[in-house]
Amino acid sequence: MSDICIILARGGSKRIPGKNIKDFSGKPIIAYSIEAALSSGVFDEVMVSTDATEIARIAENFGAKVPFFRTDKNADDHATTADAIEEVLLEYCKLGKQFINACCLYPTAPFVSPDSLKEGRRILGESAAETVFPIVKFGYPVWRGLSKDREAAVEMIWKEHLNSRSQDLKEVYHDAGQWYWIDVKRFLKSKKLFTDNSKGVELSPLEVQDIDTLHDWHLAELKYGYLQSLK
Repeated sequence: MSDICIILARGGSKRIPGKNIKDFSGKPIIAYSIEAALSSGVFDEVMVSTDATEIARIAENFGAKVPFFRTDKNADDHATTADAIEEVLLEYCKLGKQFINACCLYPTAPFVSPDSLKEGRRILGESAAETVFPIVKFGYPVWRGLSKDREAAVEMIWKEHLNSRSQDLKEVYHDAGQWYWIDVKRFLKSKKLFTDNSKGVELSPLEVQDIDTLHDWHLAELKYGYLQSLK
C-alpha cells in the first residue's frame, strides 16, 4: 500500500470537554478532517487513532476506519504526536499493511482542504523532503517583539530593529497545526515531524486558527462562517 491518513483523536480533553467530536457549525469537528482526507483522493486508507468508543463510532459514521484502539500509554497527556503516529504504523505492520507515506491530520482542523493535502503530497513526492507541513506567516514582525518583566517593564528583544521598517524585516512563519506529511521509513528512524529537511506549504491566515479554548472555538466558527460566505 502507499499512503495513509492518520487522524489522532484521543478522548479526555480538559480545556474543551469532548473537543474532538464537539459540534462545529453543524457537525462534529472531526468530520471536517475526515471529509477533507477522503475528498483529496490521495489516500489508500483514512483512519482515526483513538482511545474512545464514542469518537470511534462517529469517525466510522463519517467514513474513516478504526481498525484498533490507541493504547493507554499513547493516550495520556505526556504522549507526543510522534509517539501516536509510530504506534499506528507499527500496529498496521502487525496486520500486514505497510505504507510508503503517511499524513498525520489533526481532528480539530476545520479549515483543512483537500487541495492543501494534495499539495503537501506533491511536494513530498517531488522533493527529497522528509516531512512537509502547512505554515502561516506571523501577523506582526517578530523582530519587533517585546519582553515584559514582573513589574510590567517592557523592552525590545532585538534592539537593533528599533527603527527598522517592517517591510525590510525577514518574514517569519509558524506551524499552522493542521497536518504533517511524512516519509514513513525515514520517520520511523528519526521519530521527528520537523527535521533539517522539512518543507512548508504556506496558508492564508484565514485558513488557520488554533483551537485551545472556547474563545478560540468561537473565533474559529466566525472565521469559518466568513469563508463559507465567500463561496
